[in-house]
Amino acid sequence: MIEGLAAIYIFMLAGFTGFEIISKVPVILHTPLMSGSNFVHGIVLVGAMYALGIADSTTEQVIGFIAVLLGAGNAVGGYVVTERMLEMFKPSKKKTGSEE
Repeated sequence: MIEGLAAIYIFMLAGFTGFEIISKVPVILHTPLMSGSNFVHGIVLVGAMYALGIADSTTEQVIGFIAVLLGAGNAVGGYVVTERMLEMFKPSKKKTGSEE
């Protein structure tokens, strides 16, 4: 019981700390920060897959499966957002021809 409460406390502390750190990041650094966080999401996904692999009970397997789904969605979504952000910095192509 105590270990579960300690895990919840650490999770909440990490959430509040992460929110405070991210909220103070300048806008110009968001793209490099997203790239770094995508790397971390990949590590989280590997950890979730490992946890799912060693799960014994049905409850652990369900929680592990949900963790893998959410981790994969988070990693893929982060790369999609980063790609869209990088597209904004590419020069626009000028139209040629008789289009008006």
